[in-house]
Amino acid sequence: MKKVAVIMAGGYGERFWPLSRMKKPKQILKLTNNNFNMLQESINRISDLINPKDIFIITSKDLLTPIRNSLKEIPEENIIAEPAKRNTAPCLALASAIISARYKEFSSDDILMAVLTSDHKIEPKENFVNSINQIFNFIEKNNKLATIGIYPTRAEIGYGYIEIGNNYDNSIYDVLSFREKPNIINANKYIETGNFLWNSGMFFWKLSTFNNEMIKNYPEIGNFIKDLELLYKDVNSIVLDTYNEAAKTLFESFPSISIDYALMEKSKEVVCSKSNFVWDDVGAWDSLDRVRDKDINDNIIDGDILLLDSNNCTVINENNNFTVTGYGLENLVIISTNDSIMICPKEKAQEVKQIVTELKNSNKTHLL
Repeated sequence: MKKVAVIMAGGYGERFWPLSRMKKPKQILKLTNNNFNMLQESINRISDLINPKDIFIITSKDLLTPIRNSLKEIPEENIIAEPAKRNTAPCLALASAIISARYKEFSSDDILMAVLTSDHKIEPKENFVNSINQIFNFIEKNNKLATIGIYPTRAEIGYGYIEIGNNYDNSIYDVLSFREKPNIINANKYIETGNFLWNSGMFFWKLSTFNNEMIKNYPEIGNFIKDLELLYKDVNSIVLDTYNEAAKTLFESFPSISIDYALMEKSKEVVCSKSNFVWDDVGAWDSLDRVRDKDINDNIIDGDILLLDSNNCTVINENNNFTVTGYGLENLVIISTNDSIMICPKEKAQEVKQIVTELKNSNKTHLL
């Protein structure tokens, strides 16, 4: 069996502004590791199981060059821009088509695909790889769509949940339902029942299973995966940021819909593996509290900074021309770059994207 990985990396992380920009997206920032950006971390985690030449990055045209420049370990032709901005279901249909076209010597029954994330913190690597190996061994023998569920450590209202049922094999369970982000009352109920896991957003399948289930459950896209494959059949360009117009037209005709809505919540062939690793969705500045080292006052400090009598702050200074100082601060996020300073209470960290929206509305695009 041929094992491949697809990492979706199309967004740029508005909640991490001003470090994250349109030409410097979240996934190429060193947010959780001083030595590697988040995409490199994703690749490093899986490279013992899947050769980097078999890892594909699907991104947007705007991010193609910065991502290629940051990932010298991945062949340039494996970093691919979508022909148009769509959601994750069209993105993964495109990935299936391109991989089928690229690996002509393998049938779709003989290709195992892992769909991984570009912005999660996962440790230890060995446990993660073992989990994927277990899933691959299961789906090789069973025509199932698989995901990984994360054992919940708190009543989190920012994540979706997976309700699991019967045990198939080792840590593989039948999926009874997917639940959207709950309110705090329902989140607590999910935790109490013991059969709900956080939805990690990682998926695993044989290419043939994915294609067949897409045809069955969302034919508006599934019926055209083979057509996309034919349009990419002879495309072996290093660039792939210029398109066969027929492929672009076809892709633009796809509805913008997530893979959860189009497939995972509809299919009767979904299983879930219970995680045995530590996982965190690094989604906003406050999430760094869970993944970064702190000083004795619970501050995260990076750069030329002087804090006095301050507690539970995240302060990052990218500007080498001045020192950021603070006295008597609590529960703040302060981010300084060469052209911007962003300050907000930690409890409002999820709302930083509203600053980005207002900058767009004010035509201050040079700050994006």
